[in-house]
Amino acid sequence: MIVNPGSSRLHAATISIPDPGLLTDFLGPRDVAFLRGREGFVGLGQIARFETDSMLAADEWWSQLAATIENESEMPGRYGTGPLACGSFCFDPGNTEYRSVLVVPELIIGRRGGKCWLTRLGYDRVTPELPERVSPPRPPVGLRFSQGSLSESEWMGRLRELTGRIRDGEARKVVLARDIVGEADRPLDPRWPLRELLSSYGGCWTYLIEGLVGSTPEMLVRRRDGLTGSRVLAGTIPRVDGVDDVQQAARLVSSIKDLEEHRLAVESVVSSLRGLLTAMHVPEAPYVLTLPNVMHLATDVTGVSAQQHSTLRLAQAAHPSAAVCGSPTDVARRLIAEHEQLDRGRFAGPVGWMDTQGDGEWAIALRCGQLEGPDRNRIRLYAGAGVVAASNPHTELVETEAKLAPMKSALRGSW
Repeated sequence: MIVNPGSSRLHAATISIPDPGLLTDFLGPRDVAFLRGREGFVGLGQIARFETDSMLAADEWWSQLAATIENESEMPGRYGTGPLACGSFCFDPGNTEYRSVLVVPELIIGRRGGKCWLTRLGYDRVTPELPERVSPPRPPVGLRFSQGSLSESEWMGRLRELTGRIRDGEARKVVLARDIVGEADRPLDPRWPLRELLSSYGGCWTYLIEGLVGSTPEMLVRRRDGLTGSRVLAGTIPRVDGVDDVQQAARLVSSIKDLEEHRLAVESVVSSLRGLLTAMHVPEAPYVLTLPNVMHLATDVTGVSAQQHSTLRLAQAAHPSAAVCGSPTDVARRLIAEHEQLDRGRFAGPVGWMDTQGDGEWAIALRCGQLEGPDRNRIRLYAGAGVVAASNPHTELVETEAKLAPMKSALRGSW
């Protein structure tokens, strides 16, 4: 579905502005955001919108629209300034009731590298003006969590079945997700968890789009001036009170199970991007990424990509990686559909943005929740664990609990 005035020509104007302070102060509950610490942007309103089942169709739509925009800018050639398309895509379009979406905000307020800007779009000549700050979000009232599609014991049973099929050689790795549901006494304002996540997880990419809110440590693909990178995460251990981080990190880097899981994830990204990137660099060993709640094995893959391939095209090639699906991909996707009993929707799909040059950032929608219901007083939280032959059901359950903790904490203020 496309929403715009048809053949009317879009105009955009971008100006430099003094630092506006907290970008989230301008954000409404149905607006979009993509932030990392103090950097990133918020997008207010929608000037155009595209719903689809295909990332390539979305890429083509934006490419055609971007080519028609008359763009006036005080910051020519600067990465991410000017008109942007913000998107969130389904993990498995063939197994969901959700739709993928790409939206073009009417007003964009951004900050990067100490520079701040304001972009306004319209179907007539436009003059950018900084809007008034909006009312602050209200915390949830009466928030209660309950089991989702499967109980904990049912989910561990599914994992045991899946481990048996992996040991029989049907797959090498499958990522099994689970969900829990939060319900409040009044509509949930997604800006509340967004602000809490920004405060606690400033090193992650925090996002809000179409009621999907979260903070992910995993970047599927990002590009600026041709330099392209992907941060691959697979292999996780919780941080534990009273246990030294160095000891936990040592356990993680010596875990045969986690190292194998990570190797498969890196291989999948490298294989999918090899034909699209030159001068690719893949470190020989992962490093440990430490977050407030967990530690991950991480590998940063870098290379150079041609401008003719947009970042959304690169994301389409890399998705789904073994980090969120498994290996082999087609087999893992089928086993996920059989065992999860869960509509992932846009969880574990690409989420991010792209400018008119095709540069941008597409993270993987992890550590997130999706607002549900006509009154938006329900939110479904998701977490997954990589299952290999050596997986232990209880250990994997503990891992998912650690991954659910950021959103639970952001919603109610405690883990």
